[in-house]
Amino acid sequence: MRERNACGKNPKREETMNDREIVLAALAAGGRGAGFSPIQVQKILFLIDREAVKYVGGPHFNFVAYDYGPFDRAVYDVLDDLAKEGLVEVRNLGRLREYVLTNKGYEYGLAELNGLSDRGAAYVRRLVDWVRSLTFRQLVAAIYRRYPKMQANSLFRP
Repeated sequence: MRERNACGKNPKREETMNDREIVLAALAAGGRGAGFSPIQVQKILFLIDREAVKYVGGPHFNFVAYDYGPFDRAVYDVLDDLAKEGLVEVRNLGRLREYVLTNKGYEYGLAELNGLSDRGAAYVRRLVDWVRSLTFRQLVAAIYRRYPKMQANSLFRP
């Protein structure tokens, strides 16, 4: 993860983060113990890739129009890798999954989030709060309104 300066703090930066750092920072923005559905993770990372490039570099994923809007399988690959390292817990909730940072994952993610500029960290926190405040239907509809091309292959019509 990110190096610390002589004061033990992560220096603020406006440079490219890697995909793991972005995922950890995004999940940490939800707070300790926050759970994320697959659709929430996909849409958060899509919006970061599209709207927060100046804060994190990128884009880092290759989102395509899919069943419920923007999707990239690589997001799940990163989450699976982080789970193998003990940084993310994958909870099976019947047919759905939920992704939650472990305590260690939260600490790493919080360091990455706090390593962003103040504006970058604030943007990610607001974005995560907004996504988590919406129902599945509201979230997909909002993405389609802002990015209509992502509706091309959709199974869902708002």
